[in-house]
Amino acid sequence: MIKNDKSKLSDLKFHETMMELALDEAKKAELMGEVPIGAIIVKDGFVIGKGHNTREGHESPLGHAELNAISSACSKLGSWRLTGCDIYVTIEPCPMCVGAIYQSRIRTIFYGANDVKAGACGSLFNLFEVKGLNHYCEVVPGILKEKGSTIITDFFKKKR
Repeated sequence: MIKNDKSKLSDLKFHETMMELALDEAKKAELMGEVPIGAIIVKDGFVIGKGHNTREGHESPLGHAELNAISSACSKLGSWRLTGCDIYVTIEPCPMCVGAIYQSRIRTIFYGANDVKAGACGSLFNLFEVKGLNHYCEVVPGILKEKGSTIITDFFKKKR
């Protein structure tokens, strides 16, 4: 379910600060020649997991920023359940990442730019609109949208 209500955006400055940390992760990916996408996971106001794309370096399709952040957070908490956690990701998550977010029981996805080619939180389709799931995650799009979009666009312009 996509939410833009005031309760989730009441502390916009906090959300923007968290997204800046995700953008820092994206910059790490870019320095490694990876598509610059970054993610962080927050619980009770503290960052407990970080990740950026590592697909090329690890030669694995599983090297998405979100999956790396989830793995980091699970290690930190000693559990696969990330109940009460929020994820901040620079670009709208793909279906694989939404599946992992769903499975880990993350509470809210805050993302920057839409992904019209692979976004599974509303741009292409919304996996959280499937009826009958045992967990639903709130989705808050558009946090530092321009920065998330620009870093990707600039990366691919340099590649061409």
